[in-house]
Amino acid sequence: MLLQPRPTILRGLVQRFEDRRAAYSATGTAETRQQMNDAAYTLCVTTGTRDIDTALMIARRLISLTPAPTPTAEPEPDPTPA
Repeated sequence: MLLQPRPTILRGLVQRFEDRRAAYSATGTAETRQQMNDAAYTLCVTTGTRDIDTALMIARRLISLTPAPTPTAEPEPDPTPA
């Protein structure tokens, strides 16, 4: 049996990596680089890959295969007067 992470987890990990990559691109500090590397490592482990490009590709594919949650609609009001 193949274990797959939940799409919400994958979305969060992809977003975390992208945020850290943008922060590193903007600041270039050792701290933001370490945060980006940590996020990349977590995403790779979660997807069972060894490089971030493959991890992102797999994560995005798994996210797109899962239907987005549908919002719950409130029941329509009864049109007849009470």
